[in-house]
Amino acid sequence: MTPPPLPKKSGVSAAAANILPRRATGAAPPPLLLNLDELERFENLLVFAKAVVEGYFAGKHKSPYRGSAAEFADYKEYVAGDDVGRLDWRVYGRTRRLYIRQFEEETDMTVYLMVDTSGSMRFAGAKGQSKFLLAAKIAAALAYLMTAQADKSALALFAQKVTQFVAPGGTRRHLHRLVTELERVRPARTTGIAAAVEECVSLFKKRGRIVILSDFLDDPAALFDALSQVVHRKFEILLLQVTDPDELNLPAFAAKFVDLETAETVQGDPEESRAAYRERVRHAIDDLAREADLRQIQHRLIDTSRPYLDAIEAYLGFRGKNEMTR
Repeated sequence: MTPPPLPKKSGVSAAAANILPRRATGAAPPPLLLNLDELERFENLLVFAKAVVEGYFAGKHKSPYRGSAAEFADYKEYVAGDDVGRLDWRVYGRTRRLYIRQFEEETDMTVYLMVDTSGSMRFAGAKGQSKFLLAAKIAAALAYLMTAQADKSALALFAQKVTQFVAPGGTRRHLHRLVTELERVRPARTTGIAAAVEECVSLFKKRGRIVILSDFLDDPAALFDALSQVVHRKFEILLLQVTDPDELNLPAFAAKFVDLETAETVQGDPEESRAAYRERVRHAIDDLAREADLRQIQHRLIDTSRPYLDAIEAYLGFRGKNEMTR
């Protein structure tokens, strides 16, 4: 879903002014995770996250915050036995998925966002943004959603190890700090998801939910071995796999191989190579999803044509499903 346009005017919007602390006069602003086209519409990442989340919820209920007049708390995915009278048919019309409206007050939940900052996340196809930029925007939108739902969010940035950790918090100041850390990242280094997860075992003190944003171009066996430590501690885990369409399909190309000694040439068949490549990629994604499901870990491949909608729906479904099993 495309977030609603923000009014064009100088400075931050009135809504943003309520959540963004003022910078000192003359201070250089941090680099933003937005390209020139997006800067015209979104003044920074936090305003972008606010627009995405509130745009998603627009028309579904009066406010995504708890404490509204209707005492609305959250959505959860429908499971057999739920009261069908609480189904939200407007949500079904938009998403083709069944969600139940919840009104009960719930204790706050700690959610740990892990974002991959390794070199492979710098990849951007011919028509898209880098995978890290996409992951950072999704992380910002989810952090905003968690704050709106009175949950606490934490952030762990990692490559072959954890490079930055922001402890859990639920205030607007905390949200601004988390987004600022995302804005500072320049992806580099090799991937080491398993090592990063093992490092996070000691960092994640309070039991809660873990959401990992990555392309998962690493050894899946090592990853699930590491995740078994937090699964054992009853953490709930959601894997959001960020990919680029060019990675999934491999663009058309021409291939010619030349023997450097004899100068003999062999013309390759690009379509055959592309078909084999696509099959291997699909098998890798399916294997990751299957291994996750065997361990009651949820997995979602993010569709780059509607990434924020996919991520929000995945998180809401994940959140609602696990509330039922508590």
